[in-house]
Amino acid sequence: GTTGVSKGVMLSHANVVANTLQCRYWMTSLEPGQEVFIGVLPYFHAYGMSTSQNLSISLAGTQVLLPRFQADEVLKAIEKHRATVFCGIQAMFIAINNHPRASRFDLSSLKVCMSGAGPLHAEVQKKFEDLTGATLIEGYGLTESAPVTHCNPCRGTRKKGSIGVPFPDTVARIVDIETGIGEVPLGNIGELTISGPQVMAGYWNKPEDTKNTIRDGWLYTGDSATMDEDGFFYIVDRKKDMIKSGGENVYPRELEEVLFRHPKIKDVVVVGLPHSLRDEAIKAYVVLKDGEHATDAEILKFCREHLAKFKVPRWVEFRTELPKNLVGKVLRRTLREEELAKKKR
Repeated sequence: GTTGVSKGVMLSHANVVANTLQCRYWMTSLEPGQEVFIGVLPYFHAYGMSTSQNLSISLAGTQVLLPRFQADEVLKAIEKHRATVFCGIQAMFIAINNHPRASRFDLSSLKVCMSGAGPLHAEVQKKFEDLTGATLIEGYGLTESAPVTHCNPCRGTRKKGSIGVPFPDTVARIVDIETGIGEVPLGNIGELTISGPQVMAGYWNKPEDTKNTIRDGWLYTGDSATMDEDGFFYIVDRKKDMIKSGGENVYPRELEEVLFRHPKIKDVVVVGLPHSLRDEAIKAYVVLKDGEHATDAEILKFCREHLAKFKVPRWVEFRTELPKNLVGKVLRRTLREEELAKKKR
């Protein structure tokens, strides 16, 4: 897992079927027997299994299976097979956005694209939609919920930076982040909890973990979130990823949204590293676009212009790529472990 040793999640057939039907009823523009799905997500992962494999089967759709993600091959497949649905992760959409020949491909067949398994930054979403003419919606879920629980509407109101609203038959609430009891006032940050037919039975042979995660029928996600007056939810960050800096809570996603606006940055992740007994220092790991050059001073200057002082990273490290798992989630844990190992030398 991205935060430690993986746990076995017990999903019933009912959980899986429920989530497939929820996806189907959400994407109302999809027609039985008419859709072509790009299958590049791993199907051993709940996200790929539900949104690409099972949804396609339920619609009697066509699946174009690719062994791995390569932007050039995906672009060719979309054009050749007139693909209509492409479910992926932000890293895939970034790669397509920055492909030097992307505009030469005919991508007009795409109807709906979904980004999951991590945040979709507004700049990435806009550029992809401008390139393809398709609707790119951000969704949210976790393996424990088979996996999708929230999504932005395919039609009508969408809110950038939001994971959208709960799926059909799904109830969500935000509770006190420390006690896990009692809903917080509208707009306040708390822990996102979920109830619905897609929620797992528990963790395989881990009764204590199950007890801590499922309480009174509610799945505690471990994600900090807010809800606005229209019922749209916003993931602030993983509780474990929150950074304590200058006595304040700093959420990596906010910093990453700002850094993604820098014209030279292709990919970025922000982590908190131990700095003192009570505080952490912020470090940004940056991947530049091909052919671009930048200094840490340039990046830090950009941050100071757009962020409060206590949110500005202490360090910037340039990398050619970021460590990711098989689904494409950035492994912040790996970066922290690397830094701790350096200090022990």
